[in-house]
This record gives sequence, structure tokens and C-alpha cells, in this order.
Amino acid sequence: MPGARLGAAPGDRPGQAHWLAAETERLLEFAEGSWHPLGGFGRQDDCGKRVITAPVELWLTGRMTHVYALGELLGYPGSAELAEHGLAALHGLMRDEEHGGWYPEVAWGGPANTDKPFYQHAFVLLAAASGTLAGLPHARELLDSALALVDERFWSEAEGMVIETWDRGFTTAEPYRGVNATMHGVEAFLAAADALDAGGDAAGGELWRRRALRMTERVVTGFAAPHGWRIPEHYDERWHPLPDYNIDHPDHPFRPYGSTVGHGLEWSRLCLHLHAALGASAPDWLVEDARGLFDTAVRDGWAVDGADGFVYTVDWDGKPVVRQRMHWVLAEAVCTAATLYAVSGDEEYRRRYQAWWDYAETYLVDRECGSWHHELDGHNRPAATVWPGKSDAYHAVQATLLPRLPLRGSVARAVSDALAAGEIAPL
Repeated sequence: MPGARLGAAPGDRPGQAHWLAAETERLLEFAEGSWHPLGGFGRQDDCGKRVITAPVELWLTGRMTHVYALGELLGYPGSAELAEHGLAALHGLMRDEEHGGWYPEVAWGGPANTDKPFYQHAFVLLAAASGTLAGLPHARELLDSALALVDERFWSEAEGMVIETWDRGFTTAEPYRGVNATMHGVEAFLAAADALDAGGDAAGGELWRRRALRMTERVVTGFAAPHGWRIPEHYDERWHPLPDYNIDHPDHPFRPYGSTVGHGLEWSRLCLHLHAALGASAPDWLVEDARGLFDTAVRDGWAVDGADGFVYTVDWDGKPVVRQRMHWVLAEAVCTAATLYAVSGDEEYRRRYQAWWDYAETYLVDRECGSWHHELDGHNRPAATVWPGKSDAYHAVQATLLPRLPLRGSVARAVSDALAAGEIAPL
């Protein structure tokens, strides 16, 4: 039945309500170790030890501040302090007071990288929006500041898209555009819209939702549909596709060659969040195209080389390029299957959802050291060629939450609404 939630079923089997709630708590407990004494959040090794010699990274700090804002909404002990630790770094340590924006990396001696990538800034916006919805001090100030910066420096009204990367002083832009950053911009814009709505700024919320729709329409109907629902990831500054980009570095963690299977799944899910957020004004193509993206990603990526698991990337004929299995791809798969089931009631999504959670329990969930293995090889053995260690809990935590939540523009809004309605219990 449309509207049903696969993660609401009572039980302890992977993907069912009790198991999901316990896994949320287990992931939040492990990720407490990502707290960095310099400020913000850093990487953890396979057994959870924080890597304090590495720089504090903006995308990780934004993601983990978002995660612990969700933890605060859920009532997980200590979440407020951890989220506020992240917010403090975004207000101070990582902020470029001279030129505006935020440094992507800060080491003990100061900024280790001074470029201004939108990908990283999108997670500042996400953290601020989720923190605002969680009622955390100074989160709304950060949200207003981040929105003003994105509006002034990154948003291109003429293109209906975002600029990828600036230099420190916002004088020279990188001659590259990518839909990974765009995708997280859609996520961040929807979260910001929910936070603005909650603060009584309905017009502001509508502005950012419409910008999310413009980006989604260009990527999904303009880029993905003509390529058989395989999304070209890389472009020049005029948004001409670069199909051979990084062909000599196909396993790049952020800009790999070819079509990234997990991004097809993630864009599919974001289409459905956007459809829910727009309400009666939502275009029908968002749901239909979500199905196309999902079906192609599953056909290209799942168990295509003799073993279960999603390959990382495929070429333009759908043949595997990088066969490593990334934990975040599986996390997006279960979220998207659950969301498509909630919209359609199609039993095929239920079947996929359960099979993928069973796979996660067998191969990805690390019961010995905690959290999830972030990377497996083509034989489903732990690997570290692309993602050494356990960098963050963002994808995995959301995978344990979204199947239990109503469909909303943002995860934080969905958690808040579900708690208010008594549909989920605090941790």
C-alpha cells in the first residue's frame, strides 16, 4: 500500500524496526570517536580510533554535525554537545573571516587547503539546517550566513546550477562542473527550506525548493534521461559533458570515471524527497524518473560480477569499471527502495529492500570493531583502496532512519514529524 514504511515492521531481522533502532544507536556510539580535539570532526580508523594527525575536513565536520543534530532530535545522550562542537568549528576554526566561506581542511598549523568547493559548503548548509530544526544554539545564525554565501558566490541564476569550486578569494572558478556537488546541493537546499519554513519564512523555503527543482530537472531530465539513466558526472564550465574525465584514475573517491551507481540511487531518492516537499505543485516526472534511475542503477550495479553487492562504477555501456563495494552505495539502495515502496506500494521494492539489508548484515556491518566496513573488494572482503578506515556515519545512520520515517524534504524534518506524531520512539 502506498505510504507504508518498510522499516516500521516490528522485529529484529535486518531492516525491521527494532533492528534499525538498535543499529542507529550503535552507529552513533561508534561515531562519538570522530570528535576532533582541534575542533569539528575527523576520520576514524577501522576500530574507531580518531586520526588526530589528519586535517579536520569540512565535509566530515558538516556531515557529523548533521548526524548529531539528528541524534539530538532522537534523544541520544551527548548528541547536543557533539553537534555544538561541530557548530563551533563552523563558526570559528574553519571559517575564513577575511574572504568569507569555509576552509575545506584545517590542520594544527592552520588552513591546509584554502579553495572553496561547493561540495564541502553544501554540508555546512546541511549541518546548519539540521541544527536549526533540532533547536541547537547558533545554528540559525550559521544557516543564514551559509545561505547568503551560497546565494552570492555559488548559485548561478542563469544556469540554474551551482559553481563547483572557487579560489580562496572567490575571484577564479575552477573550469569544471560536477553533479556530485549538485546532488548534495539539492539535499542541502531541501533541508534549508524545511528549516526556513519552521522559522516562519515560507517564501525563503519556497525559493530554495524551487532552486532544488531546477538543479534536479537539469541533471535528471537533461543529462541522465538521454544517457539511458546513467548520469554523466563530469562537465566543463559550460556544462558540456566530459565522458572520459579521470579515465586514468577511475576509483577517485569523489570524481571517478564513468557512471557512479550509488549516485543513480541517490538522485532517485532525492527526486522523491523533492516531490514530497513540493506537494501539490510537484511535477509527475519526479516519480517516474526516480523509477528509471533506480532500475538502471540496480541493473548495472547489483551482483553483476558473480557476487552480491553493488559495484562502484560502470562505463557508458553499463559494464563494471571499479568493482569495489562501497558501504554508502548499499545505504542509498535500501533508502531508495524503501522510499519507492512508500510512494508506489510495489512489492519488488520490498523484496529488494530486505535482500539488501540481509547482505549488509552479512558483509558490511562490523560486529567486531563497530560501525560498517566502508569498502569491500569484489569478493566482499574488507578493503581499503578507495576509502581506508571509517570516515563518517552519515550514510549508514540515514539508512537506519529513513525507512522508518514519513517522506519529507529533509531527514531532520522527517525525524521531527515522526517523533511528534508518536510514529517512532526516542532512543
